[in-house]
Amino acid sequence: MTEWQKADWRAKPRVQMPDYPDQDALRSAESRLAGYPPLVFAGEARQLKAKLGKVSRGEAFLLQGGDCAESFAEFAADNIRDTFKVMLQMAMVLTYGAKVPVVKVGRIAGQFAKPRSAGTEVMGGTELPSYRGDIINGFDFTQTARVPDPERMLQAYLQSAATLNLLRAFSTGGYADVHKVHAWTLGFTGAPEAEKYRDLANRISDTLDFMEAAGIRDEAAHALQTVEFYTSHEALLLEYEEALCRLDSTSGKWLAGSGHMIWIGDRTRQPDGAHVEFARGVQNPIGLKCGPSMTTGHLKALMAKLNPANEAGRLTLIARFGAGAVGEHLPRLIRAVQEEGANVVWTCDPMHGNTIKSSSGYKTRPFESVLREVREFFAVHNSEGTIPGGVHFEMTGKDVTECTGGVRAVTDENLSDRYHTACDPRLNASQSLELAFLVSEELSARRAKMAEAV
Repeated sequence: MTEWQKADWRAKPRVQMPDYPDQDALRSAESRLAGYPPLVFAGEARQLKAKLGKVSRGEAFLLQGGDCAESFAEFAADNIRDTFKVMLQMAMVLTYGAKVPVVKVGRIAGQFAKPRSAGTEVMGGTELPSYRGDIINGFDFTQTARVPDPERMLQAYLQSAATLNLLRAFSTGGYADVHKVHAWTLGFTGAPEAEKYRDLANRISDTLDFMEAAGIRDEAAHALQTVEFYTSHEALLLEYEEALCRLDSTSGKWLAGSGHMIWIGDRTRQPDGAHVEFARGVQNPIGLKCGPSMTTGHLKALMAKLNPANEAGRLTLIARFGAGAVGEHLPRLIRAVQEEGANVVWTCDPMHGNTIKSSSGYKTRPFESVLREVREFFAVHNSEGTIPGGVHFEMTGKDVTECTGGVRAVTDENLSDRYHTACDPRLNASQSLELAFLVSEELSARRAKMAEAV
């Protein structure tokens, strides 16, 4: 294999990326961005890779979640805090069910660009370029807003840096104390409609009380009051990724300095395309979205390119098929992985295959469809004797009404109440935590079956 350079992607076919009209402005923005410090560090990426290696062996479980697309307009400390908070709650519930550590990875501090199904959109007879995320162009439906602006990369960097600064403070400053997190969860299960989850919450309470009585809390105070939290995003805008790519002096390997983990989307996973070319050369953990059109041949080619050393924790396959379609597609991909003897993490994205248009005209995702896909994912892995390594949700800590269903029963008619997303519908805090309880039940059942088999 020839020596990889961070600009090699420029010689490959590119899709889902903007054509900047002002090339001088683009070069200026790239040059300034290349002089900024990286947002993450190589040691952190290696730590995450090691933890994902444990996920691949069933010794840990991956929780990945956050916004569909981060926004400049909604950037606020409270929004970051609320998403972090609900992910901690979900992780606690999942830890109890899985009886293994939960690796927490946010779709945050870099998730600004979005692939689109069409290059343009029409409104009121006017056709304009599609909105591709705040890092590229503006959401307002005007000709000026929709022009790709490279200066937006610099704003995305500064917002990501501030977000990471706050996340690191929350992770180590006492906000993540396990007792505080569980108290928040008890608030959810205290509502009448969430009564069916109260038993599990009470069992977690009993466990914490036992630890307190046995003096374990004092002995492990630091571990119980801090968490490790990592960031991830789709590496879609390669000018941004290249500008933040750095050569790690300790290992001599390249690092995508934009986030701990980057992933390749279902629309940009061409084996000979620009996005695969960039991702193959960096040492970060890499995610790969696998939709219904993924063939076994493409998957084998992509695994060979993205993880030629077959390193545990390097490659996470993110399955996204839609409820009712998992049994048709996932088994053949699992067998392709087994035929290659490949080390991968299997995780379930039950969001992207379950988007529908509601009767009220809003794009939404039914909670029951999301849950069904998760259950089908577990069922296939149980049948194949392989490891369901994690879940990947588009979610927010805010009380939005974008996905229907859940114990607090968002209906089609409710969607207009608090529909705030600029792109895809997200689970709200209540729906996210409810899903964690339901996934925890799946993990507990799987653990019980494995114990019986032994």
